Amino acid sequence: MSSLSLAVRDSSTMLRRNLLHARRYPSLTLNLLLTPVMLLLLFVYVFGDVMSAGIGGGGADRSEYVAYLVPGILLLTIGGTTIGSAVSVAMDMSEGIIARFRTLAIHRQSVLIGHVVGSVLLCLMSLTLVGAVAVAIGFRTTDATALEWLLAAGLLALVSLALTWIAVGMGLSSPNAEAASNNALPLMVLPLLSSAFVPVDAMPGWFQPVAEYQPFTPAIETLRGLLLGTGIGHNGWLAVAWCAGLTVLGYLWSKSLFARDPK
Repeated sequence: MSSLSLAVRDSSTMLRRNLLHARRYPSLTLNLLLTPVMLLLLFVYVFGDVMSAGIGGGGADRSEYVAYLVPGILLLTIGGTTIGSAVSVAMDMSEGIIARFRTLAIHRQSVLIGHVVGSVLLCLMSLTLVGAVAVAIGFRTTDATALEWLLAAGLLALVSLALTWIAVGMGLSSPNAEAASNNALPLMVLPLLSSAFVPVDAMPGWFQPVAEYQPFTPAIETLRGLLLGTGIGHNGWLAVAWCAGLTVLGYLWSKSLFARDPK
């Protein structure tokens, strides 16, 4: 059997292990799934009228704010779901199962690949749930073509991949699951400091560059452009560049940490 076949086989085994682990311990998964849904409902039904009036200059309605909000919530969903990856990796490290895997005749990177692919699949499941709730409360994209839907799905998968590799590195560098959860909090906080809930030009002037050029805002604006027909401008290239850079950084960081001999 070739080395590629061995890598695919072992990675598939590790993926199945991680999916079974998520099914047997659903509390963390449910918490990560329900948090963006609760935020979506909170901002639509509690703050929706006020926020829509502010964005529309006094004439907007709640349905317009739903359209504005949903792309940001989708990116927030990815950030929150990948925290579970950091926690899962840290648990494997602290419980000694990684040390056990090191002694087995398996492809060395299959453990990380299993975590990453499993997390991306969970992200896509979370996005499907949030998207279904959004449609149920009035989100519509009547002008989006099939190609734009495909590009939007590809962007969400790319963001999921990039943030998952970063989360895996955070998990490997954390001494326990609690520390991993705290270290990965920026993945949940950064979307709150982006254009997810209000436009960047509505923020204080000194803060606008921070909100505009962080990883989440270009991805959110690109997603809005694909689904709602708003202008994308340079945000598309920025989003792809951020995703590519974070993926490479997270992969190299995770690979370096995993290659270290355990103490």
